[in-house]
Amino acid sequence: MGLSGRLRSSLVIGGQGIRARKMRTFLSMVSLFLGVLAVVVVQAGAEIANRALLADVELSTGKDGTRQMYLSPEGRAVPVALEVLAGRTDAVAMTSVQAFIGEPGVKPINEGGGPVDGPSWGGGERTCDASGCYVVDDGSAGAPPGQAIELELVGLTGDVRQFRPFRTVQGEWLEFGGAPSMAPRLVLNEAAAEAFTRYRVPAELHVRGAAHNPTPVFTGVVANGDDRPVAYVRSDELLNWLPVDSVTGSRFGPGLQVLMSPTSTEAEHVLRARLVAAGTPEDDLHVNTIEVLERMSTELALMRWIFLGMAALVLLIGVAGILNVGLATVGERVEEFALRRAVGTPRLLLAGIVLAETLLTGLLTAALAIGAGVLGLKVALPLFGSRFPSLEGVDFPWQAGVAGVVAGLVAGVLGGLIPALRAARIPIATVMRA
Repeated sequence: MGLSGRLRSSLVIGGQGIRARKMRTFLSMVSLFLGVLAVVVVQAGAEIANRALLADVELSTGKDGTRQMYLSPEGRAVPVALEVLAGRTDAVAMTSVQAFIGEPGVKPINEGGGPVDGPSWGGGERTCDASGCYVVDDGSAGAPPGQAIELELVGLTGDVRQFRPFRTVQGEWLEFGGAPSMAPRLVLNEAAAEAFTRYRVPAELHVRGAAHNPTPVFTGVVANGDDRPVAYVRSDELLNWLPVDSVTGSRFGPGLQVLMSPTSTEAEHVLRARLVAAGTPEDDLHVNTIEVLERMSTELALMRWIFLGMAALVLLIGVAGILNVGLATVGERVEEFALRRAVGTPRLLLAGIVLAETLLTGLLTAALAIGAGVLGLKVALPLFGSRFPSLEGVDFPWQAGVAGVVAGLVAGVLGGLIPALRAARIPIATVMRA
């Protein structure tokens, strides 16, 4: 109870000292504000950058903890995987084929399936097997240029957004409930949507191995972190008009990828058993876990510590300002402190009074710096959110607020410790000067 009373007395008297010397408190806060704000900005920037970087990586790779398996489309791997994973929510199979939308039998605008504004990546479709991917003759050699877009067509057995959180830009995502449509419903990525906006092409979809060219229906646009034209379709709608044996992969990878949640052990065991029974060598079945954050943690931590070191230098300038003001204030209050000592005030309480003033000053400054950071983020997001879609909906990170409070307290302690010790050492005899 005695310590609690002394602490309360220190805070009350310290608050009275701040109110009595408003100008000096204001000057101390000005010198400290930039240092605390620098710590808040660095911490907030690091957290937001981490989120944005991970969000972009998750779009193209997958969330941390996701288990993935790549399978060669040869043999019965594709039909077995599609059958086992059909209707499951804890695992999704992704097939990949190269497709063309537009005039049939012509050379596409983006030959090779690259960005429409980029250089040609070379024509010819590819097939993949255990030895790799290679170009096959699709009968289009020497075809004349025409109005067609080449893209990667990805078939899905379920909602892949639980593993790769695509952001819906326009329209709607694929609906996996109900019967499959005879007209394939496609969701485009932003690169494909831009290509079809710039170039008017016939609504005719061609994939090597399909007996007919169906008319696709575009239902939405998503951001998937890829600058190549890509379209997503339900696997059962894809197989309505494309034989499963024709799903032989695209020029950008194998024909089958399986994404599983960390708890989907049953699906993994059943899939392994069925694939081995269908003739897939067990040695070819490799499952790896996505650990993006772990691989990037060292680099992210290094960058954060570098910027925090720079912010600490700015904070030290503010600490020097508080120290200077604190020493001057103690020098002016020598008689007051000596009189308090004469009436029985303990040395520890005198030190606590001075330290309480600097701590309260540091906390007030931290509150202002955190408020400035929150306000700055609210102003910056509308201005730059359109250029950086991954920052949309980002809130002020609580880690930055905690860092600001800690910086304010540390600055208060460092700036007030020496003046507090000096106040505690003032002899009682000094009261005789008054």
